[in-house]
Amino acid sequence: MIWLIGNKGMLGREVEALLKKNELACIVSDQEIDITNLDELRIFSEDKPISWIINCAAYTSVDKAEDEPELAFKINADGPLNIAQIAVKKNARLIHISTDYVFDGTKEGAYLETDLPNPISVYGKSKFKGETNVAETVKAYFIIRTAWLYGKNGNNFVRTMLKLFKEKMEVKIVADQWSSPTYASDLAAALIRIIDTDQVTFGLYHFTNEGRTNWHQFATEIYNLAKIEGLIDRSVQVLPIETGQYPTKAKRPANSYLSKEKIFRDFNICPKPWKESLAHFISTLRPGL
Repeated sequence: MIWLIGNKGMLGREVEALLKKNELACIVSDQEIDITNLDELRIFSEDKPISWIINCAAYTSVDKAEDEPELAFKINADGPLNIAQIAVKKNARLIHISTDYVFDGTKEGAYLETDLPNPISVYGKSKFKGETNVAETVKAYFIIRTAWLYGKNGNNFVRTMLKLFKEKMEVKIVADQWSSPTYASDLAAALIRIIDTDQVTFGLYHFTNEGRTNWHQFATEIYNLAKIEGLIDRSVQVLPIETGQYPTKAKRPANSYLSKEKIFRDFNICPKPWKESLAHFISTLRPGL
């Protein structure tokens, strides 16, 4: 049995849909079971034959975390520690989702799983502590780092851009932060693949869609596809700016492009190009949404 934690979030909803589609026995939980409360997790899981745990629960407000560091660490670090302890007790394998923001962005090339993290934001630090807690507690773990996640559920960059394109004649987007967008549906499929293969190559893995881009190029592609699909019926200028022209509370890495070589080598997971997945997602949206 698979226990999906955080099934109401953007990624969790996609994972739950695939679990049901593949007829995999599962139980799900969200905020009704507090991951920062070990007793709640223990009571919920004690009478269930759990063999896998997928943790999609997280504090994801990058800028807000600068004002709420205790809450960010409680959810992103203490929560995964509790879940890992349950995994040990149940002799279950654990999949935990992390982020590209564990890196400081100073590397020029793609980040490998062997590169040392050096987070520069409270959010990144809390997620890295969560990784450490998992790795030090349970042996049978897969930590999956991802980046720039978007999908049909919840707030995300694609939804924000579509809204702005309908409201403004000019949109300024940062062009000097580089990474890869990730379609939540594709990441969910990768997680199911890891479970299906039933391998014991435990450890850190990176997964995003393939191809390196920046926020401005990402926004421009969203705009062009939205025009093609009839989601936008007006002309909007999408202008590039530098990070310094758009100050935020939390620092972002200038480069957080993740190598996917390891997940391809170990699981034969070949991420789709980001433009292909984005085009598919945009095509599923109806005008007015």
